[in-house]
Amino acid sequence: MTLEQIKTLVISVDPNAGHYESAYRGSDAYTVWSEVQRSGMFADNRRPDKSWRFQIDRFTKTENDPIAEALENALEAAPGIVYDYVVDYEPDTGYIHHIFDCQAVGA
Repeated sequence: MTLEQIKTLVISVDPNAGHYESAYRGSDAYTVWSEVQRSGMFADNRRPDKSWRFQIDRFTKTENDPIAEALENALEAAPGIVYDYVVDYEPDTGYIHHIFDCQAVGA
């Protein structure tokens, strides 16, 4: 999966999502995503099975946020993606932080 395909997946759920940063930061809800690591098996001087680790962060002040749920559904339906989903409350900002730690397999 390419970075462009990851971007397409994320913005298909939240068209306002930003890469690394969001223009909506400070609002009641915003989404950012970023690539974290390029990995894959290396053999015969090439990397035939490339994959990206990436993270999607949804910050919201709303319980049961529909975009967080839609992100999880999109990741679940996407072929070649595995993910861990963690929710954290940040009392200093009041945000509920939905963290999707993902790995996409394939070039």
